[in-house]
Amino acid sequence: MNALMMKFKDVFFAVFPVVVLVVILNFIVAPLETVLLIRFFIGALLLIAGLSFLLHGVDLTFLPLGDNMGDALLKSDKLGLVVIISFVLGFFVVFAEPSVQALAEQVAEAAGNIVSTVLIRIVVAAGAGVLMALGMMRILKNFSIRILMSIILAGALVLSFFAPDMLAIAFDSVGAATGAITVPFILALAKGASAMNKDSKTAEEDSFGLVGTTALGAVFGVLILSLFISAGDTVESSAALTGSGSVFDPFFAEIPAVALDSMLTLLPIILMLLIFQKFKFKLHKRAFLKMLVGFLYAYTGLFLFFVGVNAGFLNVGKTIGGSLAEFGSDALIIIVGFVLGMLIVLTEPAVYVFTHQIEDITNGHIKRKTVLIFLAIGVSFSVGLSMLRIIVPGIMLWHYLLPGFAAAAVLMFITPKLFVGIGFDSGAVAAGPMTATFVLAFARGISDATEHADPLTDAFGIIAMVTIMPVIALQLLGFIYKLKLQKRRGEKKNDI
Repeated sequence: MNALMMKFKDVFFAVFPVVVLVVILNFIVAPLETVLLIRFFIGALLLIAGLSFLLHGVDLTFLPLGDNMGDALLKSDKLGLVVIISFVLGFFVVFAEPSVQALAEQVAEAAGNIVSTVLIRIVVAAGAGVLMALGMMRILKNFSIRILMSIILAGALVLSFFAPDMLAIAFDSVGAATGAITVPFILALAKGASAMNKDSKTAEEDSFGLVGTTALGAVFGVLILSLFISAGDTVESSAALTGSGSVFDPFFAEIPAVALDSMLTLLPIILMLLIFQKFKFKLHKRAFLKMLVGFLYAYTGLFLFFVGVNAGFLNVGKTIGGSLAEFGSDALIIIVGFVLGMLIVLTEPAVYVFTHQIEDITNGHIKRKTVLIFLAIGVSFSVGLSMLRIIVPGIMLWHYLLPGFAAAAVLMFITPKLFVGIGFDSGAVAAGPMTATFVLAFARGISDATEHADPLTDAFGIIAMVTIMPVIALQLLGFIYKLKLQKRRGEKKNDI
C-alpha cells in the first residue's frame, strides 16, 4: 500500500502543474463553463488515480515479466523463436498502450472515421512488433545501434515520400507507441537480455535503444496503411463539449465501453504470462500470484485513466486551445506552448521510470535531474515550434522533421554510443499518455479556430516533434559529457 501511495503522490505532483495552467488560462483568456471546469477537475482526479494504479500494476507485473522474458529469450539458441516471440510481445504490449488508444481515437475523429481506431492500433502495434524483433536481434548479435538507426531512419524517410497524407500521424505514432505500459516493459526486457552479455560496458549500452527502435516501427505501420487509404479529405471536428447536462453524464456514458476495452487490451498479455509460466518461467507460486494481482491494478488504472481522459480532459484541452486562438495573440499561443511543453514532460509517468533506470544502470554517473532538464528543454521547444507551425501558413511538418532527423543522425556518430540509445529512447519516452491526450487536444483546438489550419496536417505532428527534439537534446548532453571527459584526460596528462 505504501508503494501505491508513493505512486499517487508522484503522479499528483506531476499532473498538478497542468491543472494550475488550465485554471490560470480559464481566468485570463479562455473561460470555461462551470460544468466543464468541474468535469475537468473530476477527470484530473480520475487520471491521477488511474496512472497511480497503472504504474503500481506495471511494477508488480510488467517489470518482472519483461525481466523474465528477456532472460528466457536470450537463453534460447533458436533465433527464429526469439524473433517470433519478440514480435508477439511487441505487438500486444504496444496494442495495450493507453497513448496508442488515445491517439487512434483522435485520428479517427479528425479523419471522419475513414479508418477505425482498432485498425490504427493494429498497424502501429504490428510495426512496433517487427522493429522490437529487429532490436532484440541487435542485442543478440551485438550489432551497431548507429548503423541500425541509420537504416531505420533512411527507410522511414523514403517511405514518407510515397505516403504524405498521413505523415504527421505516422510520426505521432512513434511517441504514442511508448508510454506507461510499454516503456517499463521494454526497458526491463532490454535489461534482462543485455545482462546475458559478459562485457559490462556492452551490456550497459545495450540496455538502451530497444524502446526507440520499437517505437520507430510504428511509422512504418501507419505509412504502409496510408498507401491503401486516403486521409486527405477531412471533416469538421466535432464541436467542443458544452456544459449542458449533468456533470457526471459523460463519465457514466464512458464506463461500459472503457471497461470492455481495458479488459480486451490486457487479456493477450495475461495469456502470454500464463503460457510462459507453464512452459518456461516456473515462478514460485507467491511471485506468480503477485504478478496476477498486478494485472488487477493495471486494469483498474486503465479504466480510471480513460474514463477521466475521455469525459473530462480531452474536451477541455480542445476548448482551451480554441479559446486561446480566438483571443488573437499569436505570441501568447507560442508562449503557452513552451510552458505546456516544459510541464507536460514532467507529467509523463514513463519519464520517471526511464530517468531512474538511466541513473541505476550508469551507477549514478548520469544524473536523472540532468536528463530531466534536457528533456524539459527539448519538449518545450517541440510544443512551442508546433504552435508556430499551426499559426503560420506554409510551415510544413517536414520543415522540422527533416533537419531534426538529420541532426539526430549526425549526432549519432559524434556522441558516445551509450547516449545514442538513451537519446532515441528518450524521444519515445517523452511522448506518453498526457501528450497524446491533453497536448494533442489543445493543438486540435487551436487548429480548429485557425482559419487556414487543417487538424490532420497541422495539429497532428505535435507528438512527432515531442519525439525528435529530446533525441537531439540527449545526444547533445552525451557530446557535452564526451568533451568534459576529454578535458579531464587532458588535464591528467598535463599533471604528469
